[in-house]
Amino acid sequence: MDVVLAPDIYVNASVALGSSPERAVRRAFGGPQKPKTSTWVMERVQSMLHALPEFRDEAVAQQMSTIRGLVEVVEKNEHFIEDWREAMVALAKAARVNRVLTDHPDLLSANRVGGIEFVSSDAWLGEQTSPPPPPPVV
Repeated sequence: MDVVLAPDIYVNASVALGSSPERAVRRAFGGPQKPKTSTWVMERVQSMLHALPEFRDEAVAQQMSTIRGLVEVVEKNEHFIEDWREAMVALAKAARVNRVLTDHPDLLSANRVGGIEFVSSDAWLGEQTSPPPPPPVV
């Protein structure tokens, strides 16, 4: 897996079946390795799900249990709630990837921070379904 998933991807996938984030999460979870995440991401996902009126406490607990069973926590540093860029860059570096999958407009507008690229779920899905480029002609 060449990306880590930002909290908004998990939340959007949880509430919008058939959406790009939901298809991206299914693809990420379908690989041979567990997607890597951080305690900060899991805390943000839980908080964001609790803020949605359609998710009762027991539904949030069940969804978080499912997600935790499908991921590997590799980064446990503390970040402030609002430090999305810093937290996602730290996670990407801990996971040894150079991309963060997100649809958060503020992160996408940053494009690249500390050598880490922020890419949308639509763009990433397009990459995953496109054939590789032909080899160079020598």
